[in-house]
Amino acid sequence: MNREDGMSRRSFLVLLGGAAALSACGFQLRGQQDYAFKRLAITGGVPQMVARLERMVQGGSDTVIVKTNENPDATLNLTEGSGMRPLSLNAQGVVQEYELVYSVSYSLLGEDGTLLIPPSSILLNRSMTYSDQYTLAKSQESVLLYNDMRNDAVDQLTRRLAAVRSLHPGPGEQTPDVAPRAPLPVPPL
Repeated sequence: MNREDGMSRRSFLVLLGGAAALSACGFQLRGQQDYAFKRLAITGGVPQMVARLERMVQGGSDTVIVKTNENPDATLNLTEGSGMRPLSLNAQGVVQEYELVYSVSYSLLGEDGTLLIPPSSILLNRSMTYSDQYTLAKSQESVLLYNDMRNDAVDQLTRRLAAVRSLHPGPGEQTPDVAPRAPLPVPPL
């Protein structure tokens, strides 16, 4: 056996051991989603969010996004909000840090008006240091942070849509609304 065969075999064993360790801890690649609806209409939301949601749903399932007048199996209603509030002040009373807050309210209705997901919300926050010297840079940073929160909200929303198991849920089968039960913690710096 030459040195190259030994390295190749060792590399293969390391790769095999790594795969076994990842599967043992519950790691799983995202696969194909199986939504209960095959035709989804989206109302509300900003174009950036709707576009990402369309890509995530259509790219990871056999569900297609249609207009509300094209007989969808389900309609997702979205409302988005954002805000900024002071998180800390310096000794002169000038803001040193802001908390950026982003929220998405949503509900899912079936074709016949059945409430598949009751009105629910996704709330996210990020902290951002601030200085008057870097106003333009901090403005751009806040845009990036809001985009990041929007992407995170879309990811959470697709997982919640996948929790719907039937377009005609019986008593006790309705997907529960999801809302935070405690105030959001102050994010780490």
